[in-house]
Amino acid sequence: MRWLKVFLFLSLSLLSGTLTGQSALKIAKLKYNGGGDWYANKTALPNLIKFCNQELGTDLADDEDIVDVGSKDLFLYPYVYMTGHGNVVFSESEASNLRKYLISGGFLHIDDNYGLDKFIRLELKKVFPELELKELPYDHPVYHQKFSFPKGLPKIHEHDGKPAQGFGIIYEGRLVLFYSYECDLGNGWEDIRVHNTPEEKHRDALRMGANLIAYCFTHVE
Repeated sequence: MRWLKVFLFLSLSLLSGTLTGQSALKIAKLKYNGGGDWYANKTALPNLIKFCNQELGTDLADDEDIVDVGSKDLFLYPYVYMTGHGNVVFSESEASNLRKYLISGGFLHIDDNYGLDKFIRLELKKVFPELELKELPYDHPVYHQKFSFPKGLPKIHEHDGKPAQGFGIIYEGRLVLFYSYECDLGNGWEDIRVHNTPEEKHRDALRMGANLIAYCFTHVE
């Protein structure tokens, strides 16, 4: 029956857009507490949205929304993006809300912006105490949508000489959360001038982001 949950999830999202005068489905950036810069990468999602609309034929609204981790509005978005460099704190009610969102058909992409890792791993145990982040194999479908990444996540920015890794949380057979680590996908999505990102890496980042959007909208294990 999971397909029905996802169908209702997306239908409610589209209905919400209709009721508010929006003609396109929206994605969102997650706002959280703890002092971390949840608002980082300001040009990232608009660029990813534009790329997906061009390359995947999606009809996403041009700009993302901002949604609080504890808000009921979280359920309006099929894809939610979370980033930052610093501290993250989920209250008990926020962790519960995020869990309900994810097991009901939602998808969270956490993008470590260098410094998030030690905080987010602790907070995710509040959301899924029974589950662990696991590195996804290179043959996982998330790496093989319209664009193929046979070696997993592209390395966009260098920090500590570590390889880019893609982790996931799988709930009842479905990938509900993807965590890009030591990769800086969001920085790669941003306007090239922001980080002086080489064109090739900018393109790779957008292609991997498009794979995540495509996977989120089409895969129900």
